[in-house]
Amino acid sequence: MLHNCLYKILSFILILIIFSCENESSYEDISTIDSELLSLIDNNSMGIGSGYFLLPSANDYAAIPQDPLNPITTAKVTLGKMLVHDTATGGNPKMDSETGAYSCASCHPMASSFYSGNTQGIGEGGFGYGNQGETRIPNLNMPLDSVDILPIKVPTLLNVAYQKVMLWNGALGGTDINTPYTNLHLETIPENVLGYEGLEVQGMNGQTAHRLKIDLDFVNTHGYKAMFDQAFPDIDENERYSKLTGGLAIAAYNRTLLSNEAPWQYWLSGDYNAMSIEEKRGAILFFDKANCVSCHTGPALKSNAFYALGLNDMNATNNIVINEDQLNTMRKGRGGFTNNPEDNFKFKVPTIYNLKGNSVYGHGGSFTTLKNIISYIASGQKENELVPNTQLAQSFIDVDLTQQEILDLTSFVENALYDANLERYVPESVFSGNCIPNGDSQSQIDLGCN
Repeated sequence: MLHNCLYKILSFILILIIFSCENESSYEDISTIDSELLSLIDNNSMGIGSGYFLLPSANDYAAIPQDPLNPITTAKVTLGKMLVHDTATGGNPKMDSETGAYSCASCHPMASSFYSGNTQGIGEGGFGYGNQGETRIPNLNMPLDSVDILPIKVPTLLNVAYQKVMLWNGALGGTDINTPYTNLHLETIPENVLGYEGLEVQGMNGQTAHRLKIDLDFVNTHGYKAMFDQAFPDIDENERYSKLTGGLAIAAYNRTLLSNEAPWQYWLSGDYNAMSIEEKRGAILFFDKANCVSCHTGPALKSNAFYALGLNDMNATNNIVINEDQLNTMRKGRGGFTNNPEDNFKFKVPTIYNLKGNSVYGHGGSFTTLKNIISYIASGQKENELVPNTQLAQSFIDVDLTQQEILDLTSFVENALYDANLERYVPESVFSGNCIPNGDSQSQIDLGCN
């Protein structure tokens, strides 16, 4: 009996020693990975370190990039949040039956991380919502040429404060790289001559392009006068309730949409348990072998550069194309705006936060999983034969990733860069009392508004 007791005690001690060694080994592995990642961050941050990739708090206006002509204030942000989501802004439709049925958020719903919930964003003439905008389709009772549907994947509004120009081709914005081009396309983008950055121009121009209406009648009808007065006290009352001020408020709000609660952001702040081992391995690949950071850098993991990666465009075979001329201009990317052939097929580097949950990827929506588009970019093999090899980005090469490395990199992008708490950016209700973000009959059912 004594022998059995000694045996059990010795066995227990042995188990404790083994368990302790395993934990110590695991701890050392984790510590080594974190140290390696921190070293790579130092090498890719101009010596600044983790802070180079940190996003500020949404209310830390001084730390958020902003247009000098449109300083961010709480009053503007509060007003902009309402305007983006209130379907009462849908006041200039082609068909009267669509009045008050759509908003900015119809194409940028929070539930889809402010990307379009489906392949093509639909404003006026959209029908239905689903869970995150994925079932929104054209209203079959409307003529198709009256539907506001986009022949290109709608980018997210997250982290847009970190770009000087807007849209895949950078057409919106009258400063920085667009300064030489402000007099181009005056019929469709007259706001570029006003001297505002891309977000401000988008806030104004988008109202015309997507049949919205923000004016004195809208303000008085839906009770927004006091909010405009608080947001723009220095603008004469005769000009205070307008497309311009509405656009400035929308831009101020959009600048505060930051994915600063993603696990990667917590890890950068010192919480080294915020990411899994797989995500950390993926982050190391991101900064090292895969060299994703050469394009996706800074707090938003993006840049203001344009590159051709040979991705397919949307086309009439698998999508709805209403205007072929518009599609042909868009497929040229930056070149469709600058009219410079050297810019053809080049598209702006997007943020890669909150891609998880999207249904399609790439400006033409040609990929349906993150793993597949990451594999494509890592392969360096174009899918679009219309794009000349001479236009392809020099960084678009085969980086020779293994299948496990593809999985690790996907895990980092999919999970560590996903901010799951975006509800904080959406108003509980809007002054009109309308359904958010769509007001058509099927959306109201889907969203539980009736």
